[in-house]
Amino acid sequence: MIGRGLALACCVWLAACAGAAPREESPPAQPAEAAVQEPSRHCEVDADCAVKNVGNCCGYFPACVHKDAATFPEQVKAECAREGRMAICGFAEIDACQCVENRCVAAPAAGAEVQ
Repeated sequence: MIGRGLALACCVWLAACAGAAPREESPPAQPAEAAVQEPSRHCEVDADCAVKNVGNCCGYFPACVHKDAATFPEQVKAECAREGRMAICGFAEIDACQCVENRCVAAPAAGAEVQ
């Protein structure tokens, strides 16, 4: 009797499953916005470095980075807006870059004293 009841319950369950509307698959979860990566500043010689717009919360922001480094100033500004961050607007003029201890840095302005 138990066997018959179990078999009947299984049949009812299978019939219900077979007649049920197919489940809609949910779309894959959207990955969280990846943080904007800092551009490479690594160098071996001065010629490896260039002044590029790396962006900040205000917009344009020049920095010395590797000449082949990708920069994403629009993404930086968008990330600031998403996170409600602000920055000090303004920047130092960079005329040239140099490689110091394998890192691209702003070269001293012409005629300026090196300290």
